[in-house]
Amino acid sequence: MGTRTDAALEALVAARADFDTEVDRLEAAGRAAVDVPAKVRANPAKAAGVAAGGAFLAVGGPKRVFRRARRAITGKEEELPSELLPKDIEKALKGMGTDGRKVRGTLEREFAKYLEERKKERAREGVVAGVTGLLVTALRPIATKGGKQLAERMLDPNQPAFNEQLEKIRQRRRDASATGDAAVEGKKPTEGKKPTPGA
Repeated sequence: MGTRTDAALEALVAARADFDTEVDRLEAAGRAAVDVPAKVRANPAKAAGVAAGGAFLAVGGPKRVFRRARRAITGKEEELPSELLPKDIEKALKGMGTDGRKVRGTLEREFAKYLEERKKERAREGVVAGVTGLLVTALRPIATKGGKQLAERMLDPNQPAFNEQLEKIRQRRRDASATGDAAVEGKKPTEGKKPTPGA
């Protein structure tokens, strides 16, 4: 029965040592992942690229790039006219005459003529809008994947920093263990000293 108990105790001690090792590795990985100054020192160009990419995403860079690409393809959009107000429309209508039927006929003919002139331009705009929509749809997953990779690179611990953090943690545990052992030894009665009665 004693051998089984001893074996179980040894297995427990080994499991605890493995657990402590894994906890140390996990802590080191976390510390190395968030140790930004070490990452910058190790690879300043990569860190600057990651920071620039993060800033680009944060300020809405992809949307701006897509808008500029669309403008380059379709041309600059005209601003809405601010000077054509209802008063101006009233003046224009009154300038066409006083006969409502003639004014209405003129407006209908002019509008039909305008629509006919714009037919080809609208068709071209529809094609351009379709191509732009297709490009945006095709590039959106690429931009999303790039953003995810950027985030992973920012949080990925590099091996030297991980090893450095792991060594710091192990040294801290050794120091704490040595301090704890010294404290326990300090509480033991020294040799030659008699224990007090009633203790």
